[in-house]
Amino acid sequence: QVQVVESGGGLVQPGGSLRVSCAASGIVFSINVVGWYRQAPGKERELVATITRNGRTNYADSVKGRFTIARDNAKNTVYLQMNSLKPEDTAVYYCRADYVLNDNSGHCWGQGTQVTVSS
Repeated sequence: QVQVVESGGGLVQPGGSLRVSCAASGIVFSINVVGWYRQAPGKERELVATITRNGRTNYADSVKGRFTIARDNAKNTVYLQMNSLKPEDTAVYYCRADYVLNDNSGHCWGQGTQVTVSS
């Protein structure tokens, strides 16, 4: 019904920038919210940022002012621009799409993309 695929992770030095992408396919008009989450080794998955169909955004306190979530509707893609990266931002970043289809709500996850911040 809905699938998402992340891309754009990699290795970056502290203070650097990186942009990760989440491309959606399938019944994309049913998507209400797209979110970026991350999971560091030994830690639980945590919310990073979300963006609604109407463009409303929400950020975790730890990334406010450094990360920006945005969407390109023509490309069915949501981006997470990450600036002033810190070693503690190192994690696997996952995209999640929440949708409603035929009055049933659901969500799907991507496979994740590794972001490593290290000198």
